[in-house]
Amino acid sequence: MLIATWNVNSIQARLPLVIEWLDRRGPDVLLVQETKCPPGAFPRAEVGAAGYQVADHGEGRWNGVAVLSRVGLDQVATGLELAAPDGRVEARYVAADCGPLRVASVYVPNGRELGHPYFTYKLAFLEELRERVAMELAGGRAFVIGGDFNIAPKDSDVFDPAAFVGQTHVSQEEREALTAVIGAGVVDLADLPGQTPSYTYWDYRQGFFRRGLGMRIDLLLGSRDLVGATTLVEVDRSAREASRPSDHAPLMASLAGL
Repeated sequence: MLIATWNVNSIQARLPLVIEWLDRRGPDVLLVQETKCPPGAFPRAEVGAAGYQVADHGEGRWNGVAVLSRVGLDQVATGLELAAPDGRVEARYVAADCGPLRVASVYVPNGRELGHPYFTYKLAFLEELRERVAMELAGGRAFVIGGDFNIAPKDSDVFDPAAFVGQTHVSQEEREALTAVIGAGVVDLADLPGQTPSYTYWDYRQGFFRRGLGMRIDLLLGSRDLVGATTLVEVDRSAREASRPSDHAPLMASLAGL
């Protein structure tokens, strides 16, 4: 089974690229973030023609998450219900049963800057996410949560740790909050023995992608029963090299025996 996560930075803007990628790579499940798609406006017909069912949770111009599956789609649930500092409940989490897996697509808040109300919101969101992951695991199914976590777990996950001192994505508070999410009972599949974690995001500016100046902020976290099934975790850089790409590339995990 092949499962992938991809922050597409607008499903409408990236639709031809997404359809081409689905046809070429054929993931069984694709977890999508930053769809930027109002409720009811997700391009279901086009994605359906590619062979995928869709569970999406959108809100309008910003955020938005989705699960695309060609192995079934059932028991869809959305959340989290924590209000942002402006009072809005943002579309950042959707989960579903897809074949043998329970999956979730998550888009963690950016946080803006240390000490900002949205940074406090990010930490609170991660605490609620920890509780949600524990709840999903309690269901007893093999579980994968993937998405844009907006956190680089380790210094080696950014191109220059010194350049990020005092910024979001690398702070001790964020990393501790992510560690707590993982501690609920999942593992970072790209960080398993035999795998080589790779950057998943490159800023559009100043040729960052061409110069290799990236970050690893997109993750696939799997329940511990999937450790032995995980045979390959890789980033498809070709999607970032395409015309009019997202600033993120798809992260994929192959799960044997599922």
